[in-house]
Amino acid sequence: MSPNRPTVHRPVDGRPHQPLLQDERRRLSNTDFGHGNAEHRPMLHHSRRPTIRSPEYSAELATRRKYMIASGFLLLSLASFVVQTETAVYIQHELHWDKPYCMLYLTHGSWSLLWPVQLLILRIQKRKLSWEAFWRRHVYLLRTTAQMVESRDLHLTSRDLHRSPIPYMLRTTAFVTVALTIAGGSWYVAVNLTTASDLTAIYNCSAFFAYAFSIPLLKDKLRFDKVFSVVVAIVGVLVVAYGDRSESKQTPDGTVGKAKQEAENRLLGNVIIGIGSVLYGLYEVLYKRFACPPEGTSAGRSMIFANTFGSLIGCFTLLVLWIPLPILHMLGWEEFRVPTGEAAWMLLISVAANATALLTIFLVAIVDWLRTGQPLSAASIVGGLLIIVAFFLLSWSTYREMNEEKRKSLEAEEMESECDD
Repeated sequence: MSPNRPTVHRPVDGRPHQPLLQDERRRLSNTDFGHGNAEHRPMLHHSRRPTIRSPEYSAELATRRKYMIASGFLLLSLASFVVQTETAVYIQHELHWDKPYCMLYLTHGSWSLLWPVQLLILRIQKRKLSWEAFWRRHVYLLRTTAQMVESRDLHLTSRDLHRSPIPYMLRTTAFVTVALTIAGGSWYVAVNLTTASDLTAIYNCSAFFAYAFSIPLLKDKLRFDKVFSVVVAIVGVLVVAYGDRSESKQTPDGTVGKAKQEAENRLLGNVIIGIGSVLYGLYEVLYKRFACPPEGTSAGRSMIFANTFGSLIGCFTLLVLWIPLPILHMLGWEEFRVPTGEAAWMLLISVAANATALLTIFLVAIVDWLRTGQPLSAASIVGGLLIIVAFFLLSWSTYREMNEEKRKSLEAEEMESECDD
């Protein structure tokens, strides 16, 4: 290599390496913009991209990845919740296997498979690692994340690292699972009492009740736009539940039947699912408060821990919450009977499709219309629109709040850097 060639790794001003002759300077200026040797181009070091990413860029990448993961799970839950709702309605209405608690037990118990399936996928992704190294790394990730959850801090102290998170996780799993069972049980009870569209519209308003509970429990700020979205959602629920008061509806075979033939005791079912929606909102806040990693945790770590905690909920359901089954059977409230034939297959589909999502309101209503031949009522359409509008209002308000907090944090960091200078 010629000793007159400038280094490409060290910034220079160009003068010590410039040729002294005028024709050499002219030749260099011509080749800078042509196809000459790239090593003779001055200021080449400016074309290199920095290898160290700024904190803002890293935060943007992490936020983008979280949104992509959330969008993927949203699309999955959209389809799975429709399948779960329609199969549950079909099992109880058409096949007359009305065992709400047993369906709840089997559905939530299936969550125990989340961690083994996740472990298999992670093992396939990290198949080049030895099993000992892979298992040690996986256990360390779960242990430290659980310690973060318990301490509510990303930065663990030596005391946190030496304290076992198992007692805390057992206590949290117990009361979170009980809260979920009470809230989810209302859904399975109301399936046999109200319509699928009412069931979905009212139950999925739990997101708005979750905001209401987050103010005292999570110390969230009281914002007018969020409160307004909650009010709009409640109005939508009332329209869906009580806006359609017609006494007769067209049945699939062309005959006119009473409204109670579509869903027996619709008012009672809507009241039950309304209470369940409030309780499910409380469950979501409790889960956020006691079982979620703190803000700033990476999306991958959060997802792995969430699936593991879901598997703990499933294991607790299978090992403990079977106790009410014989009690309900002896009291005659729910006679235990093993599902067979078509009921067993449909129940398997419902269990496999277990998920929740807010935007399934119209999807469930449309699928229910195609399945039963009963067209959507004006109240269902208007109420569903109000609930979805409220959802977007709440989402937009949350997005604005996150941007404001991010802007304030960046301004604080800039002020600190200026003070250090």
